[in-house]
Amino acid sequence: MMTDPQFAAWLASSDAIRCMLFEVGSSAGTRYLSTLAYRNAPPETPYQAVVAGGLRITESIAMDADASLSAGDIEIHNADGARDAWLDDVWTNQPVAAFLGDIRWPREDFRQVFAGVVIDIGCKSRDRLNLRLANQMERLNSPVTDTKIGGNAPSPDSLVPVLLGEGHNIEPVLTNPNTLEYAFGLPGAEELKEVRVDGKPRAVTTSLAAGRFTFSANVMDGAQVTCSAQGVKLGGAYVNTVAKLVEYLVTQCGKAATRFTAADLDAAQLAAFNTANPQPVGLYLRERTNVLVAAQQLAASVGAQLVPSMAGKLRLIQFAMPSSAGIEIPPAQQIDRSIQIVKRSEVAAAVKIGYCRNWTVQENMQTSVWPAHKALYAQEWLTVTAEDAAVKAAYKLDAEPVQVDTCLLRKTDAEAEAARRLAIVKQPRTTYRFEAAPAQLLTELGAAVRLYSNRFGLAASKVGLVTSRSVDWGTLRITMEVTV
Repeated sequence: MMTDPQFAAWLASSDAIRCMLFEVGSSAGTRYLSTLAYRNAPPETPYQAVVAGGLRITESIAMDADASLSAGDIEIHNADGARDAWLDDVWTNQPVAAFLGDIRWPREDFRQVFAGVVIDIGCKSRDRLNLRLANQMERLNSPVTDTKIGGNAPSPDSLVPVLLGEGHNIEPVLTNPNTLEYAFGLPGAEELKEVRVDGKPRAVTTSLAAGRFTFSANVMDGAQVTCSAQGVKLGGAYVNTVAKLVEYLVTQCGKAATRFTAADLDAAQLAAFNTANPQPVGLYLRERTNVLVAAQQLAASVGAQLVPSMAGKLRLIQFAMPSSAGIEIPPAQQIDRSIQIVKRSEVAAAVKIGYCRNWTVQENMQTSVWPAHKALYAQEWLTVTAEDAAVKAAYKLDAEPVQVDTCLLRKTDAEAEAARRLAIVKQPRTTYRFEAAPAQLLTELGAAVRLYSNRFGLAASKVGLVTSRSVDWGTLRITMEVTV
């Protein structure tokens, strides 16, 4: 198997005979396509040299937005109409993988540079077909659950609620008005902490195996039923951290045919992320919610984003300014005079975080609940604010910060996250764009790098984060953005 240094040396080599291989699923089976004629042996797998050019991929991360990744089309030669019948095949949501290597290499030495799904096939022109691609995250564009309450419920078409981590004062769904049974989560929930009627605790009979409870006595018509509970398990164990809940969502929820498997996860990276981010979180879903949306909401609570690696394996990348970097990008690895400043961030002197969401806001309670508790039930979010008075004075900033809502549960974790974000935004961040040498093709999005240049104060270098990369794998041109 070729090592990273060997592959990087080949990328820079002038005698390389570069070839891209594409393995694309369809209703007719896997099609093996390439930019140059290639045959893998053994076993012999001929790749059809019908692909025009390579594949262009653009990906980015940002502090205040979800990660984005777009992939260009695969254009296929069809001047003589020999592949017109491909238009009748089913390509939608079929897997696609792209590999780069040398036609003289064995197949195992080719490096995977993309994994995703086909959106559809089209006809770019009279002479070419085109396969439109999307990244692996497209597989997560399905509802977390479509299981309905059914039975004797007042609203049988309501979805069974999903509780990820811990939920405070959530509103369960009435499943049987005759027995006063309610669903608060999926079967196999961890714990039902307390059930309340208009804010006052009530005794119930609990079935964690069903994710339901039943009142032991009647409930007055119009009364507000709420509860606090802990939800789903992964591999039989309760999970309440961002990484583990994201893993649960992508492997256990959504359409069975498009769910991720262990092979689709960067297990080592996710484990490291989980160790670094052990904060308990909670998310309660009563309405139809997309798997990707729910996963992104959890990840954003600690400033992270879902990002597939070049091999298509899921990672969680936290937007954080590194203090050190093992990857260097000297002037020799940049196309001459290509570096420029493309963005300067606005400075903020404060960050406000919303945490411990009250999922059922109850105002003007009439029951005999402690006044302090009534105030909490009437408030949707608890909040913390981190502020730098010196920055506020220096930049003459007076505006109240916009609240950032999270799935965090504890005040200490919210304070730490607010302080972490403030450290990023309380000084202007500069984003540099440049065209890099092929050696940087192996540098992934979110990598910590040390950037050098004879311009813009980079002579002694600055450490930053790769926040954007656009790669044309046909020409090996790469445009990178580094934020410092």
